[in-house]
Amino acid sequence: MSGDIKQALNLETGKISWPELQRYFAAGRMLVVDGSLDLVEVAALFATDDAPEVAALLEGEQIAPASTAQARDWQETNPEFWAVVVAPWVLTQKISPNRTKCAFAQKSKMPIKPLIK
Repeated sequence: MSGDIKQALNLETGKISWPELQRYFAAGRMLVVDGSLDLVEVAALFATDDAPEVAALLEGEQIAPASTAQARDWQETNPEFWAVVVAPWVLTQKISPNRTKCAFAQKSKMPIKPLIK
């Protein structure tokens, strides 16, 4: 997979709060990426139309549409997420306290920025 695609996606990845994601959840466009995966790597699979890999991740429930139960929890806890848009999807990963950068940014030492200003 091209490093250029990953770098471009990394630059488009940013932090976003649950209230800002609610409209994407309501539209059925919010996908949750398991915390064990690299969000940028997963986004690159979508961007390059790697259907077999995406299907395997969906089947293994490592990527899934955000559920109503998750949305209820997020309404209570108001977490922040890493997010990147690969139209029509918004791929998200809840930010864990011990992870301040997405994995690709940590490896590449690339800067991070808020998704919405």
